[in-house]
Amino acid sequence: MKADVVFVNGEVITVDQENKVVQAVAVRGNRIVAVGSNQDVQSFIVEGTEVIDLQGKTLVPGFIDAHLHLVLYGLRQLAISCKQDHLHSIDDILAEIRKKAAETPKGEWVRCWGFNETKVREKRYPTIEELDAMTTDHPIFISRACGHICMVNSKALELAGIKEDTPDPVGGVIERDPKGKLTGRLIEAANMNMVDVAKYSEEELKKAMKIASDHFLAAGITSVHEAGTFGPDTFRFMQQAVQARDIRVRVYAMICSLNNSHDFVDKMVKAGVLTGTGDDRFKIGPAKLFIDGSSSGPTIATRKPYTSNPNDSGILYYSEEEIYQILGDAHKKGYQITVHAQGDRAIEMYLNCVEKALEEAPRENHRHRIEHAGISMPDLQKRMKQLGVIPIPNPPFPYEYGEIYVHNYGERVNYMYPVRDFIDEGIIAAGGSDAPVTDYNPLLGIHVAVNRKSQSGLSIGKNQSVSVLEAIKLYTWNGAYASFEENIKGSIEVGKLADLVVLNDSILNIDQTKIKEVKVELTMVDGEILYRKDLIEN
Repeated sequence: MKADVVFVNGEVITVDQENKVVQAVAVRGNRIVAVGSNQDVQSFIVEGTEVIDLQGKTLVPGFIDAHLHLVLYGLRQLAISCKQDHLHSIDDILAEIRKKAAETPKGEWVRCWGFNETKVREKRYPTIEELDAMTTDHPIFISRACGHICMVNSKALELAGIKEDTPDPVGGVIERDPKGKLTGRLIEAANMNMVDVAKYSEEELKKAMKIASDHFLAAGITSVHEAGTFGPDTFRFMQQAVQARDIRVRVYAMICSLNNSHDFVDKMVKAGVLTGTGDDRFKIGPAKLFIDGSSSGPTIATRKPYTSNPNDSGILYYSEEEIYQILGDAHKKGYQITVHAQGDRAIEMYLNCVEKALEEAPRENHRHRIEHAGISMPDLQKRMKQLGVIPIPNPPFPYEYGEIYVHNYGERVNYMYPVRDFIDEGIIAAGGSDAPVTDYNPLLGIHVAVNRKSQSGLSIGKNQSVSVLEAIKLYTWNGAYASFEENIKGSIEVGKLADLVVLNDSILNIDQTKIKEVKVELTMVDGEILYRKDLIEN
């Protein structure tokens, strides 16, 4: 009856089937052994038991981010962040690039991330001439915040073999000015190709993974669904990092590469590495394709033209036939499948493929997913319900990109990442940040899911607001369900893995407009306390 750790006097949000809120939890080894009142756990407290008095603070299941890029997030921390508070203009960013180039060996990359042309004073992208003026000895790579567009200098274009007569890749654009001169801006597939050229070293990759894991633990994230890396080598490094305990969060790794995703899927399917292979620390996830672009770019594939441009309705990477050829085969062989689909046109194409796959090879409990499911109109929601598809919306996106959405999609924002509608339709949806595209903090995601406002206070699809308990479930039980793991994690119940998070306040009693101000005090994974704010401060 001995417990190693007992939490008492708390607001314990269990996220069980009854959504009970109780006082106390007892943990022995890596499992939860008691849940209930202070009296219910009293018998588990013996000599040597650590008793943590929550003093009315919230205890929740470990947060599960169902869509982020662990490796890419970590790598971004090694580069210049354009999101730094003191960078207000292109000139500010150029100054950072000049400084970085001066301390970087010749020939090595100078990288920036998080650029957003709507956030700088000039309201534009830097020009290739401005980048070339910073250095001719280093290739420069600036990733837009969405990760689907980049700006590079002439040195980078040279290394990639891109010339004025180089044709656009399928699903991408090598931008040129009216005279046919390269501007240095690469869109979608052209951007992904450049990502391949600007490769990272094994040392950088391993350092990045540890950084990411540490940051996520401090935010209460105990499990992540890795949404795409840089191919087989990085996939292998990630597994080795888990084995070496450099990555301490649990990983559900999608079979996906940021470039040529079809090639990686094809190789893994042929190798027979099936969804679900692994253990509770690292497990193979769904086969995934990128089929359209960025919601903030904007480059997503929509059924009607953008509100901001009647001549543009986005970019598609594949035809419907090509999607079915790749993922239909994966479905038949027993894989969970998914796609990056932001626009309603892309979502519809994918749902057509799922429907056809299920007709040809019926399968119960397939739990096929849609990553993002950006503009999910009512007809598409009904099809998701009928087909048993799990959407993975991104609750925090409207906070950072809300004004861009209103500008580009107009009234369609009322159906963007429509969590309220998903719940009302009986669709199980799991929340993901898509970090580093936006902030990974689950409490920000919960805040935006509840309040549906941008950083400036603009309402973005207020009709899609949900309750605090509903928002928490997006980041806990629903995430576990999306990876077939709801029987071992995602809620605080006896027998489940001891993945727990303590907050610094009562999330059910604070002002809902201040949820994003709540902090994580403690993170436990597998019964082990891996982050503790008081220890960090001392």
